Amino acid sequence: MKAGKIALTLALCLAGVAVCYASDPNMGTWKLNEAKSKMPAGVMKNTTVVYAPAGDEIKVTTDGTTGDGKPVQTEWTGKYDGKDYPLTGDPSANSRAYTKINDHELELTNKMNGKVTVTGKITISADGKTRTLKASGTAPDGKKVSYTAFYDKQ
Repeated sequence: MKAGKIALTLALCLAGVAVCYASDPNMGTWKLNEAKSKMPAGVMKNTTVVYAPAGDEIKVTTDGTTGDGKPVQTEWTGKYDGKDYPLTGDPSANSRAYTKINDHELELTNKMNGKVTVTGKITISADGKTRTLKASGTAPDGKKVSYTAFYDKQ
């Protein structure tokens, strides 16, 4: 009897976590729509972005190319709480913070050794099929850049 109650409690807890993540429109795989995007030369380009649950946190993995065309993969695991969490694989940043504005908007801040390198706003469309990243920052050569990247849900 006790084992049954424990199993039921565990199942309900896991279902609750699944419902929370299912309601996050960022979750899933996003592919860059290069035709719509406006990205200057020399900017790192994320061609695929994947948001996935990782326990009580979110894991974001990107695949793309650096500004000079070399393949790159980044990984970030954390929460949408505005705090810095480690970012690996990005040559221009070693931490990232996401802040949830509402169900369809996030703000992000990338930093290298505590210094802000990129800020941006991610917006998910009402139908959940498109994702827009408007970002600005400093390129590796020190020039200010801004860009808009459009992604389609896969």
